[in-house]
Amino acid sequence: MAQQGRRRDFGELSAKLEKHIEKLPDYAVRAQEKLQKVQKYFPPADQAGGKPARPNPLQRPPVRRPDVTASLSSVANQVPAFAEARAKWDRWNHPAAKLERRKRRTSRALTLWIILTILCGVVTVAAALGWISPTHAAMMPQAITSFAGVVIFGTFSVRSGMKLRELKRTPIPAAPAGPPPLPPARSAAREPMERLAECEASLSELLRQLSVPSSVGTPPVSEVSVADARQTATEAAAALRGLAARIQAIERGRDSAPAREQAALDAAVRKLREQLDDGLEGYRGLVAAAGHTVAAADDGLVTSKQALTDATDRLAGLAMALRELS
Repeated sequence: MAQQGRRRDFGELSAKLEKHIEKLPDYAVRAQEKLQKVQKYFPPADQAGGKPARPNPLQRPPVRRPDVTASLSSVANQVPAFAEARAKWDRWNHPAAKLERRKRRTSRALTLWIILTILCGVVTVAAALGWISPTHAAMMPQAITSFAGVVIFGTFSVRSGMKLRELKRTPIPAAPAGPPPLPPARSAAREPMERLAECEASLSELLRQLSVPSSVGTPPVSEVSVADARQTATEAAAALRGLAARIQAIERGRDSAPAREQAALDAAVRKLREQLDDGLEGYRGLVAAAGHTVAAADDGLVTSKQALTDATDRLAGLAMALRELS
């Protein structure tokens, strides 16, 4: 009887499943109709016309948070107290300053060990001869203890002296080459100097790739061309920063000048800014030529290599003109 009940249950279940399977096409049609109704309220972007999609009212718009780091850096550049504190911190972390502090600490330690060694030596002699005894008898335990102090502190003195000698022979390390400071955020030279820093990083990577030997075993461009491009870029960047320094000096003078003189100083700043933009455009031309040369390195095209040389020559002439201006 139990087996017949189980067979009956399975039969009913299979019958229900068959009914649902038969209705699956109807379910798909109903789902498609509901989807079309929803798409009337939220249509997708029109790919042919390029129209943007209607925003979803149920979706919360993203909140754009301000860049705290950038704002803090701009405030630090504008406030003189922060700039002075940063300059002191840089001087404190300079390798030469660190070496000088190590020398001073070692010299003080050497002086301390020498004084302790002399004191222990005097106590040793006085205890051995009985000078510190009421009966003027030799105090051998105190003499032995003091002599042990002479040996210990004398060892420290010798080690400190050798360390100080080594530190005095150590050459003063050069400061790590960091990125030059940017002009203040309100300066007209701030944006060009930011773009110049980006161009310098890009050009450095491109020239590094041009120096790497290819699959044939030789670099895509001769080392002389790469060295000329690197040196020319360095000189041009220095000339551009000199021009930016002139702009900052004029801006500081404009802030302190009378109101009737500020218009003329503003015109001078605009003129120098145009020259700065022209110089930066020439620098970007060298970056573009280096990029084309890297792209055509595997093909062995001579045109891109000649373009790098031409861009280097143009930038060299531009750097010379900028140096005369600055």
